[in-house]
Amino acid sequence: MSDSDKPLLIKRYASRRLYNTETSDYVTLEDIAGFIRDGREVQIVDLKTGDDLTRQYLLQIIAEHESRGENVLPVNVLNDLVRSYMVPGGGMMPQFLQSSFEMLRESQSKMMENMNAMNPMAQMPGFEAMKAQQEAFLKAMTGGLGSWSGPGAEEKPEDSKDGEDLDDIKKQLAELQNKLSKLK
Repeated sequence: MSDSDKPLLIKRYASRRLYNTETSDYVTLEDIAGFIRDGREVQIVDLKTGDDLTRQYLLQIIAEHESRGENVLPVNVLNDLVRSYMVPGGGMMPQFLQSSFEMLRESQSKMMENMNAMNPMAQMPGFEAMKAQQEAFLKAMTGGLGSWSGPGAEEKPEDSKDGEDLDDIKKQLAELQNKLSKLK
């Protein structure tokens, strides 16, 4: 099993500082969110007790994004989550959410496979740019969930035009979210 297949182990010290065991340095919640966006699983444990604190910190990351005005979850979904905790045994919400995200990752993967398959449009001038823009859009819409890295996927340098396209798409998405929230 390669290092990228294993969860990244983060240790929380008594001082509440978070320590990345792979790079031997301290990290912030935003660093951890970045690892997750990049497709890396993380595990956060208390150094003294060995307790797994991953859930607590993931929820804290979501709460911090919400407090900055980034609407991670719609209010009706948050209400449903709270309601699910009131049902004896926790209800079926955790399994439903897990299945939903798995289906989303699978459908994104299939969509990218279909785009990369023997496609007559691939011979058209500008097809690669259009494909890169669609991939950036999908990544922005799904928050990078299960990013496609199969056959046909290409590694792109960080400073390429795709990064600018992704930023534009994210900005447009944020504007749409703001307009939608004002309509409610």
